[in-house]
Amino acid sequence: MPTGPRFPERYDFTGSAQITRDQLQAISAVNDLFARNLTHSLGAWLRSRFDVSLVSAEQMAWSDFTTLVQEPAYICSAALDPLDAVGALQLDLALAPAIVDVLLGGIGHSGPLREPTEIEDSILLSVVSVLVRELNIVWQSVGLAFALDKRERDAQIAHLMPDTEKVLCISFEARMESIAGSINLCLPAVILSTLLRRGTGDRPRRRSTESREHIAQLIAGATFDSSLQFPPMRLNARALADLTSGGVLALPLPRQAEAQLRVAGLPLFDAMPVRLGERRGAQLNSITSSASPEI
Repeated sequence: MPTGPRFPERYDFTGSAQITRDQLQAISAVNDLFARNLTHSLGAWLRSRFDVSLVSAEQMAWSDFTTLVQEPAYICSAALDPLDAVGALQLDLALAPAIVDVLLGGIGHSGPLREPTEIEDSILLSVVSVLVRELNIVWQSVGLAFALDKRERDAQIAHLMPDTEKVLCISFEARMESIAGSINLCLPAVILSTLLRRGTGDRPRRRSTESREHIAQLIAGATFDSSLQFPPMRLNARALADLTSGGVLALPLPRQAEAQLRVAGLPLFDAMPVRLGERRGAQLNSITSSASPEI
C-alpha cells in the first residue's frame, strides 16, 4: 500500500444536511402516494371534491420558510420518531372557510382570510389529524412516524426550529370546488438525510404481477356503499308540510334530469334512473366532471 504523506482535506459540514437527488426521488415517490391517498380519504370524509397533488420538494433554511408564511397561519408541530426531532405541517387558511362550510352542511363556499374561531380551529385540527394519519401510512416505508403535537400560534412559529435549520419543504396543492390552497410539510434535512442514508429511503417495492392480480381478485369481491343521487333542489315549504304517507311529491326537476352515481360518497358517473326487469337500475352516461382523474 502507498505510504506517502497524507494531507488534510477541507470538509464542508453543511453538506451533511443536503439530501441527494436519489433521496429526493425516493421521497417524491412517497409523497406522490400520500397525495393520491389524501385525495380519496379527505374527499370521502368531506363528501366533497378535494384534489391533492405534489408541487415541489425544496431545501431551505427554516427562517426562509417562515418569511413566506402569510399571517394568520395554521401550522401544527409533529414529533418525528425515531429522529427525536420536530416537523411542521401547514394548512393554507384559504381552504379553511370551504372545509368548514362543507362539514357544516354547505357546498364549500370560500371566504376571507382570517383567524379561525374556536369551533373552526377544532374542525381544522381534525383535518390535520387525517393528514398525519395518511403521512404515517406512506412514510412508514422510510422508517419515519409522525405524532401530532399542537397548533403553533403565529408568535411561536419562528421558534419551532432554529433560524438556520435546513429543512426539506414538501409542497402540495389542494383544490376544492371554489378554492385552491397549499399544504406544506417541513422536515429537518440533516436528520432526514441521516435516516435515508441508513438504507430506509429506498423506493416502495413494486408488487409482482401475480400479487397485483390476486389483490385485484380480492377487491373485486368487496362491497361499497353506493347511491343514485339527484342534484340539489329547492322545495316549497307548503309542499313539505302537506306530505302524508302514500302521497306523491312532485320534484322540480325536468324529466331527463341526470342523477349522480356515488360510491363511498364520491361521485363517479352521471346517470339516469331506469327499470331493469323487476329492479331499479342506473344507466351510466359519462364520468362525472368532479370524479378523480384516476378513475
